[in-house]
Amino acid sequence: MHNFISNFDKIYDVLRLISNEDLLLYQRRKPRLSDLALVAINLTAEYLGFDSECDLFRKLPPELSSKIERSVYNRRKRGLFPYIENIRVKLSNTFNEFEDCFIVDSMPLEICKESTTSSPNKGYCASQNSRYYGYKLHAVCSVKGVFKSFDISPVSVHDINYLKDIQHQIKDCTLIGDRGYLSAQYELDLFEKANIKLDVPMRINQSRHIQKIRLFR
Repeated sequence: MHNFISNFDKIYDVLRLISNEDLLLYQRRKPRLSDLALVAINLTAEYLGFDSECDLFRKLPPELSSKIERSVYNRRKRGLFPYIENIRVKLSNTFNEFEDCFIVDSMPLEICKESTTSSPNKGYCASQNSRYYGYKLHAVCSVKGVFKSFDISPVSVHDINYLKDIQHQIKDCTLIGDRGYLSAQYELDLFEKANIKLDVPMRINQSRHIQKIRLFR
């Protein structure tokens, strides 16, 4: 309990530096637990590795659990999602303010082996040498491990398409990726539009037969 409260207090203090408002959504009646405190509970739970709200409310200190019921917490947390995302972006920008090197990668989000639903679809994961149904998580993070941005797509969407979004999120930096992001055209676009140097290793057959043109010397 003490560990939860100590982390909660630190996170809450940081959030108060970001937001001047304790109530982020319109409330007909002023709640006992402010929106900002609710966000702090959510972030503290994630930081401490709680994997369910049931587990969270079993271990939530009385001084916090007495101010809100679990069902109300869940409903208000869902309504606060845009504000939580805005806070995440502000924190990310603060931590990455002086970073000039980022890493881009993707990972499979497998949901089942067989599926007939139209939203997730079938794809191939080269790193795991397997086929699966589901989605794909795309992310950019600093070399220190602070996430700058992320997105989810159907698994059939090629990694390289995520580079279209990146040029609107970062600039004036080096972006490191694996061979899945190898494209002379995308590399040129990133450099011309956002001054991003895409650093991707060449394929073996290319290194033998094709001299890659570099414009960043």
